[in-house]
Amino acid sequence: MLTDQVAAEFWNVGYVAIEGFLTVEECDSLREQIAKVVDDMDVPKHLQTEFSTDESEQLKTQGSTDYFLTSGDKIRFFFEKGVFDSKGDLLVPKEKSLNKIGHALHALEPTFKNLTCSPKVKEVTQKLDLQEPVIVQSMYIFKQPRIGGEVTPHQDATFLYTEPLGRIMGFWIAMEDATENNGCLWFIPGSHKAGISRRMLRAPKGEYPLLKFIGQEHNYSDDEFISAPVKKVIGNFLQGNTALHFLIPARNAQESQVSRRAYPNSWRSCAQKWFKHIRSITPCLYLPHNGIQGY
Repeated sequence: MLTDQVAAEFWNVGYVAIEGFLTVEECDSLREQIAKVVDDMDVPKHLQTEFSTDESEQLKTQGSTDYFLTSGDKIRFFFEKGVFDSKGDLLVPKEKSLNKIGHALHALEPTFKNLTCSPKVKEVTQKLDLQEPVIVQSMYIFKQPRIGGEVTPHQDATFLYTEPLGRIMGFWIAMEDATENNGCLWFIPGSHKAGISRRMLRAPKGEYPLLKFIGQEHNYSDDEFISAPVKKVIGNFLQGNTALHFLIPARNAQESQVSRRAYPNSWRSCAQKWFKHIRSITPCLYLPHNGIQGY
């Protein structure tokens, strides 16, 4: 599945795609299970949280309550902007309202756990030299048609920081075809070699909002990014320092008429003294200032 040549490309470019990483049946089983999870969803109005990748909105929404910050060992629901009326009632069907579900599907939902911890995933972590791999978080991304907007340029290591830097790896598995028209991944080849310039941290106790950023995101030019469209069942693998984003034509959410579902999960190496390894194939406690903490 993953040759030495492909592994070398990953470390050189910061990205690689593996054809047929999942079977169609495996993808469909995850989608069917998510439909059940959504059907059972019941989020109290005072906990309804809109998800955004814009920095100011992140601090206002995700950084304003514990609902996001304590989701590392739970299955919680994060909504698209504009799906609630003034009373907090949904304006769209609930299956069309969600931005993502996170961040512990891999630990708490058996269908996702079995797939995430399967031999094929373990094989990839070994081939990519991820020592003592553990999962930090997992998400199910919906990218709803017409309302699912752009994910701004970022590096995963901004939010999942490790020392030494670069011990984070993202597995992004396409649940549907991801194209330039519905918001596929774009990335800058080789950008993982330049480190990061921004970090999300938990604010000191007593400060508000509960999250803060230090540093500034790189000022990327659009023409630095190349697109990486993939078919359903293909796995994208990203080094955590790689600059990436997801956008649709003209960065206009209204232009995307179809969804772009994906199951991303983040792995990190625990083979360093500053990690406390809890147990195999579960999240680990890592730097305590990171926004999302696992078990």
